[in-house]
Amino acid sequence: MGGSILFYTKLPLPPGWEPRFEGIAPLAPVVGLGLGLGLVAVDFALAQLGMPPLTRSALVIGLGVWLTGGLHLDGAMDTADGLAMMDPQRRLAVMADSHTGAFGVMAAIAILGLKTLALAELATGRGWVLVAAMVWGRWGQVVAIARYPYLRAEGKGALHRQHRRSPQDWLLGLTLALVLHGAWLWRHPDQRLLIGISLIGGLVLSVALGAWLHQRLGGHTGDTYGAIVEWTEALLLCLVTMA
Repeated sequence: MGGSILFYTKLPLPPGWEPRFEGIAPLAPVVGLGLGLGLVAVDFALAQLGMPPLTRSALVIGLGVWLTGGLHLDGAMDTADGLAMMDPQRRLAVMADSHTGAFGVMAAIAILGLKTLALAELATGRGWVLVAAMVWGRWGQVVAIARYPYLRAEGKGALHRQHRRSPQDWLLGLTLALVLHGAWLWRHPDQRLLIGISLIGGLVLSVALGAWLHQRLGGHTGDTYGAIVEWTEALLLCLVTMA
């Protein structure tokens, strides 16, 4: 668990923890759960201080980016730059470039804006949805690692592919997501519609985004894993506003 915390967040390890990075990908949804609960606690504290929903939402989303070191957002930006290239042969080279292009900037603005505005619209089930989005996004990443080829010989994502085990890897995150929604239903049976949209929407979006990126690129990289996380979170938050 220590390796997954160091890899996916900026949080320090408790004293005495020895990080191991082999096979950490299946733990990404667990990290998402922890991050989500922490953000919900901050959101609750700010609400008690009287901060309005939109400002509170912007701070919570910004804190989420800071806690992850922008790891997933950076991947989504690089993926957007790569997909913007008309020549498929140049896409991976563009994604590997450390310079961010116009499409990457636009993707970041869209993701952060959609997340903030959608979260601000949620009065019912706000905390549950936020945690669910962070779990589903990271589960989608695990599914992509398990199902699709990795397109680079090196890179952060290559570590995950070397130690993958299917279906064990993605079953952990799926079980966690199902338990989360079951607990949500148990605590708030009146929110069945919202829970159903979150459950089905999270499952479909996380799998579909990975499949779509595979179709466009012929596989995945560490950048596309980050794009799955970010776009699943953003689109699921938008989707549940219709409940």
